[in-house]
Amino acid sequence: MKTNKNFNNLVPNYLFAEIAKRVNTYCKENPDKNVIRLGIGDVTLPLPQIAVDALKKGADDLGKKETFKGYPDYEGYEFVRQAVSDYYKSFGVEVGIDEIMITDGAKSDSGNIGDIFSKDNVVLVTDPVYPVYVDSNIMAGREIIYAASNADNDFLAMPDDSVKADIIYLCSPNNPTGAAYSYDQLKKWVDYANKNDAVIIFDAAYEAFITDDSPRSIFAVEGARQCAIELCSLSKTAGFTGTRCGYTVIPKELERDGENIYKLWYRREATKFNGVSWPVQCAAAAVLSPQGQKQFKENIAYYQENARIIAQALDELGIYYTGGKNSPYLWLKCPDNMGSWEFFDLLLTKANVVGTPGEGFGNNGAGYFRLTSFGDRENTIEAVRRIKELLKK
Repeated sequence: MKTNKNFNNLVPNYLFAEIAKRVNTYCKENPDKNVIRLGIGDVTLPLPQIAVDALKKGADDLGKKETFKGYPDYEGYEFVRQAVSDYYKSFGVEVGIDEIMITDGAKSDSGNIGDIFSKDNVVLVTDPVYPVYVDSNIMAGREIIYAASNADNDFLAMPDDSVKADIIYLCSPNNPTGAAYSYDQLKKWVDYANKNDAVIIFDAAYEAFITDDSPRSIFAVEGARQCAIELCSLSKTAGFTGTRCGYTVIPKELERDGENIYKLWYRREATKFNGVSWPVQCAAAAVLSPQGQKQFKENIAYYQENARIIAQALDELGIYYTGGKNSPYLWLKCPDNMGSWEFFDLLLTKANVVGTPGEGFGNNGAGYFRLTSFGDRENTIEAVRRIKELLKK
């Protein structure tokens, strides 16, 4: 037998696994230190109460013969898809319930969506980039090209007409940089995709953090229904990082190479995925209701205030950064021209604060660093105090 040799082309250690290894080693060697983690983008606030209540009721349903549920519909229960469709309507975008697939999250979908495309396609990602977009396509043996995001373009890469790509991964608001595309900028990507018969895979996992008129969905942009797939998740919207629920939206008219893309994705999911559990789907529908939205927006406002606190400190220190406004992430230039792992070690050992080295997100991440606003308020304030004390010396 033979193994998939494409795995040999991956970076040996997944970014967050390497961070965890270094932090765990430091903590074992320094058990008296109080390390504050502003690195990995996991939430800290509990689920909205409406979701908890729905989870409990859903679990109770499974304990009664008359309400027991087994395998769900592959595309997700209709009432959940209706809740997603209604949620889109709340910010002015129309998607049909027959264009929505309920899944276990945007990370899974961004890695799995490649199953429906030939390995001969050329994949374009922006750099810096969420590692899953790259790693999943390396595993599949696809050619990957990069569009540079940097300070010159405010970390919002734009298409180059001299470059031909077949699959385009975009994330807005972006992970890791926190930068969000405007309507006009996204329209240029949509026009590029339609011109090149390409497909945009649009990760909207952080859409609920948008505070200005940046599009919360690619489908707010004219022409996107002919070229785009949208991935979204309740992980950051409503704290479902451990509960696991998301959704993929594929317009029914989207076709490539003589194939209907929705039908291909449905076939893939029906083969490899048995769906999201009944209690979780109940919780998802509840949290997307008007009352549920009110509750999760309170959590988001909490994280947005944390971001404001971090941003204010960076402003005081005169450090360049993007994000923080439409995103839980702040992407900063390492001081004194330090490398990003060098800055990681400095923060860990001298301030006992953990962030994410930009180098782990691509070549254009060198010399940059990501902080998240997902910590609790007390820890965020203390981490900021430590960082300011360290960098003002």
